[in-house]
Amino acid sequence: MPAAYHAGGARVRDGIRPGIRLVTWAVMAVGAMAFPCRAQERDTLLLAEAVAAARGANPMLRVARLRADAARARVPQMGAPPDPVVSFRLGNRPLDGFGAGERMTMNAFQVQQVLPWPGKLGFAEARAAHLAVAEELAVLDAEAALVRRVKAVYFEIAFEDRALDIMRATRDLLREFLDVSNTLYAVGTGLQNDVLQAQVAVATMTEDITAAEQTRLAMAARLNALLGREPERNVGALELSGPGEPLPRVTDLMARAAERRPALRAARERIRAAESAYEAARRGLYPDLRLGADYAHRPLFPDMLSFSVGVSIPLWAGSRQLPLRDEAFARQAAEEAAELELLNETWARIAEARAESDRALRLHDLYVTSILPQARAAVESSLSAYRVGQVDFMTLVQSELTVNRYEIERVRLTAAYHTAVAEIEALLGGETEMVR
Repeated sequence: MPAAYHAGGARVRDGIRPGIRLVTWAVMAVGAMAFPCRAQERDTLLLAEAVAAARGANPMLRVARLRADAARARVPQMGAPPDPVVSFRLGNRPLDGFGAGERMTMNAFQVQQVLPWPGKLGFAEARAAHLAVAEELAVLDAEAALVRRVKAVYFEIAFEDRALDIMRATRDLLREFLDVSNTLYAVGTGLQNDVLQAQVAVATMTEDITAAEQTRLAMAARLNALLGREPERNVGALELSGPGEPLPRVTDLMARAAERRPALRAARERIRAAESAYEAARRGLYPDLRLGADYAHRPLFPDMLSFSVGVSIPLWAGSRQLPLRDEAFARQAAEEAAELELLNETWARIAEARAESDRALRLHDLYVTSILPQARAAVESSLSAYRVGQVDFMTLVQSELTVNRYEIERVRLTAAYHTAVAEIEALLGGETEMVR
């Protein structure tokens, strides 16, 4: 082989060494960037701030609160008796004149009051009171559900931020690989296929980054909507702490949810309201009492005073009162079935969220303690082997892409853990400390 070629090869190897050292530093930098501590240095919107903003400005939560106010204002209405009826009558006036000289002429003043059968108003008021309590509990459940949605979107954005950091660092590293392959190909010691594969890897990573950036924009608009802000408002980087401890047992969480979840407590209040409605409907067959008093002023004779007592007759009970009672009974049974369905659904959601949190926590620990260290070691090994020509260039690229995928999955598992915890918090009434 010509001496000039050996000299050129030596120059090429000398020129490649700085590039390989740069690649090695980049590999180490990717591992350092993957941990959340660096991202937290630039966090601008804390989770507590986002939750507080949603509680104060979310329109649907305000709708729920106004409905609760309306239900509370309905309670005294249902317990109040009907308004008295006051009437004034000019009686027995002759058609040929409007004088007061006729013997039967009188000016009458009348008052009438309907008194419902005892228990009708009381049970109607009790029904309204239970429904008012149910609406107030619905506000708490809506608030807990809102916080859950805010946290889910928040953690999704936080994941996208960290995934983008990892992908951008990986793309920079792939560009360094591309520079190395171009240099090798330019001096005749590399393959054109290595250059093309490196270009494809950079383009593919750019495609993934673009898709993640658009997903981040969409999720930011969703978070702004939940916070009651303008959709285009900028959402800065978000916090994402590491996974916590394992959650309590499913049975313990279910017991707490059955006792504390506002939606379940509201369902029980609706059952009590239906029971009161049924009792009121049963009394629909009983007559209401009507009292009246008349005062008649007679210009030619002494004034007169009259009293009247009347009762309502359920003449059409077969088509009114009895179907109303059947309707109330059916509604009561429906509310009981709805409460059971909600309880079963709550238990299922708790079991699913608890399993998801456990899965995310265990896999996260596995990635941190085993998979990622081995993947990084594989990159170092591939890099060393590539230096001496024992592996091809694509093996080195694939090793680094594998680390990139594992790093992103580790962050995804962190976000999944926090999202599952937020789901359980919502099912427990929104109190964070009850999950621990």
